[in-house]
Amino acid sequence: MTEILLTSDRLAAAEGGPLYVRLQAMIRDAVESGRLAPNASLPPERELASTLGVSRVTVRKAIGGLVAEGLLRQRHGSGTFVAGEGKRFELPLSRLSSFSEDMRSRGLEPTARWLLRQVGMPSSAEAMILGLSPTERITRLNRLRLANGEPMAVERSLLPARLMPDPTIVEGSLYDALAAAGLRPVHATQRVNAENADEGDARLLGIPTGAAILAIERISHLADGRVVEFTRSHYRGDAYDFVAELKPG
Repeated sequence: MTEILLTSDRLAAAEGGPLYVRLQAMIRDAVESGRLAPNASLPPERELASTLGVSRVTVRKAIGGLVAEGLLRQRHGSGTFVAGEGKRFELPLSRLSSFSEDMRSRGLEPTARWLLRQVGMPSSAEAMILGLSPTERITRLNRLRLANGEPMAVERSLLPARLMPDPTIVEGSLYDALAAAGLRPVHATQRVNAENADEGDARLLGIPTGAAILAIERISHLADGRVVEFTRSHYRGDAYDFVAELKPG
């Protein structure tokens, strides 16, 4: 279907500017007219360049511009897609819950792609955050979080290795794994900052480099006051609104 909509004849007939600008206009028209539906996939760059009789540089420049506009989205290892309908999620800042719990409460299926899962030595800053001595080991859990297959956030978690010596026990929800070990956090502090996505996180989240993201830092504690988790997450700024209930003091 995409190949029929994007043809060399259509590109040759398009008016105005360099080839990449005409290709952008052709894709934009197909999306805005509904002929390319939300979440529809585009052919790989090499295939599209061959079909249209243009260079891969032209295709890459055209697609890059449309990704920057938010019209297209790129998923690392999966390809280029028409952006979805842009549904945003409201997540409360006052509730101690996991990503998996938040997504399931909205009828979505949470999944993860592991980026790093290992035990190692902490930096001095990491040891201080977790309340550890410099010689104690930590467990690192880095992953891309998805909802119904859509990238939503990059999570990087640190835990004392004595509390979680085997990182492979975490398959889905970290909090489920902690609860199973009798280590469910009972309270946490959380800080939210606005940042711009670096190249690595942007590629994982399928957003342009420099796009707005929400950086969330959470330090979670057990009932006895020990720190059980420090997580720094980068959430897509186009998908989330964080809300807090305010009461008179």
